[in-house]
Amino acid sequence: MRPYWLDSNILLWWLIDDERLKKQGVRDRLRYARRVMVSVVSPWELWIKQATGKLNRPFEFDEQVVAAWGLELVSPTLADAQLATRLPLLHRDPFDRMIVAQSINRQATLITSDEQLTHYGADVVLL
Repeated sequence: MRPYWLDSNILLWWLIDDERLKKQGVRDRLRYARRVMVSVVSPWELWIKQATGKLNRPFEFDEQVVAAWGLELVSPTLADAQLATRLPLLHRDPFDRMIVAQSINRQATLITSDEQLTHYGADVVLL
């Protein structure tokens, strides 16, 4: 079974137990998954949104959260950066492009609500 890779907004939704994760049984899939992966760029993106006022709720994320939720936190590699720059310019957000590249390179199923990310050839669950 492929590991799951959380897009930034899905990470936030999971941590706050957002009702949108009930779609397609995603909440249960994550709860019982053997591996749930998150890019280091996801909390970075959410902290930037918080600092600029685009995220109007607290976002706390540290090693204790990673451990408590059983997340596998993954830093980008050179191979991820290379793939992210080679992806077609369907989506110009560098955070999203890196998240897609990392999920592809690790053969993980990306969970996202961003329909544009479904066009890169990654295995995707779209909410």
